[in-house]
Amino acid sequence: MDKVRVAIVGAAGYAGEELLRLLSRHPYADIRVITSRQNAGKDIAEIFPRLAGTGLSFSMPDVEAIKSGCDAAFLALPHGLAHEFAEPFINAGLTVIDISADFRLRSLDQYKKYYKIDHPAPGLLSSAVYGLPERYREQIRNAKLIACPGCYVTSILLPTTAILAAKLASPEGIVACSMSGVTGAGRKVDLPYIFPECNESVRAYGVSGHRHLPEIEQELAVAAGLPSLSMNFIPHLVPTNRGIQSTVILDAAEGCTEEAVADAFAKAYGNERFVRVLPAGKLPDTKHVTLTNCCEIGFKLDSHTGKLLLFSCIDNLTKGASGQAVQDFNIRFGFPEETALV
Repeated sequence: MDKVRVAIVGAAGYAGEELLRLLSRHPYADIRVITSRQNAGKDIAEIFPRLAGTGLSFSMPDVEAIKSGCDAAFLALPHGLAHEFAEPFINAGLTVIDISADFRLRSLDQYKKYYKIDHPAPGLLSSAVYGLPERYREQIRNAKLIACPGCYVTSILLPTTAILAAKLASPEGIVACSMSGVTGAGRKVDLPYIFPECNESVRAYGVSGHRHLPEIEQELAVAAGLPSLSMNFIPHLVPTNRGIQSTVILDAAEGCTEEAVADAFAKAYGNERFVRVLPAGKLPDTKHVTLTNCCEIGFKLDSHTGKLLLFSCIDNLTKGASGQAVQDFNIRFGFPEETALV
């Protein structure tokens, strides 16, 4: 197969580093450009020594150079910035795979409410495909703009959408509690995320109005066949480098049994390479998915309360970000889906 020439815009963050790790060993990806305003001119080994020998150096983001020399661009940028590159790249015929939040939400009002700015490129929203392969694989195959899901969101959607689609639980009163490693906050020097503040500490944050909430609600509503729904999402910061564990609590519907839940998961994920469903009562663990693109799912029906308990673990930088982006890349360009991924 011919190699696809790729650029990584914003390659010096945690998601960018993970993209470099994965794409540098991808047999069908030819990394042509890696950008970082802060590190422009530096050899990649100065920032990421383990990637020494790739021959890559950081450069300033040059739209024209990327347009003329690449077939696809990964955008690993803070929200509000992706549009500066997405629009000219798409107009030039490139495929854009965006890891930021700029094209995940379909509602302009929700974007403004949660991100506190008007959407910078509303004209692109209608063409953006939500990049969760297990639900949107066919649309991804022909997409020019792929909006990769958030990390917390992926960990909640994979177990929960299958259950709502099977009508095994109520879409009302859903509660999701998630715990994330510190890399989920991005590579930055910020007091709450330095070692003395995080070590030996577990704390909730963003318990009302977290930016991932509308994205979760949007996709759960689609799975449930509803115009909208409301839920509680409570994220926590835990003193690990990477990994997310989510627990989702739902009211079981009439006829919900552990056998029915297992059947629903088998139907949804029986042929999925990157989703592992455990037997009823066996719980997932982040150590089993770190540095992989896998989501591990567990479940338990609590007869005492009538609640269905769902559990999932992912690596926030891989299945929660860059690994999923590479999975989307493989689907879009017709490569085996597992290429460069484990």
